[in-house]
Amino acid sequence: MQQSFRIRKFNPNDLQIVMRINRMCLPENYSDMFFMDLYQRFPETYIVAEEEGKISGYIMCRIEVGLSNFGFGGLLKKGHVVSIAVLPQGRRKGVAQALMDKAIEGMLHYNAKQCYLEVRATNQPGIALYKKLGFDISRINHGYYSDGEDAYIMSKKISN
Repeated sequence: MQQSFRIRKFNPNDLQIVMRINRMCLPENYSDMFFMDLYQRFPETYIVAEEEGKISGYIMCRIEVGLSNFGFGGLLKKGHVVSIAVLPQGRRKGVAQALMDKAIEGMLHYNAKQCYLEVRATNQPGIALYKKLGFDISRINHGYYSDGEDAYIMSKKISN
């Protein structure tokens, strides 16, 4: 299948469009300062997808230091997918997978050893995509979302 979109790094001119996609697609919304802070600190993991010159999706991540999600000891760098969203017309075309792949590539730039994310327990398409990408459910965070829904914490090891 011919790819109908392109993936590129976010730039500050994209902010209003990315925030609009966030509001349209997700109940969790953030301030413009939050979006820009992640961009300034972790630009390699802040990616947008364009279709016909218009942004149709984004992913933003941060790098954290913490304990492994897989039970082996010590602190390590982990990439955290903070938010990913694709407009309805961009779905089922590989956009989300391409965003995830490029963001994980960016996490390696910061020497992350793992990647993790939260996903609504009812988000079957998201869970299926993350499993396809090699993520496993490592635990459940009960009542994680503001509406009380549980989140699955999904993790995978990453390396160069």
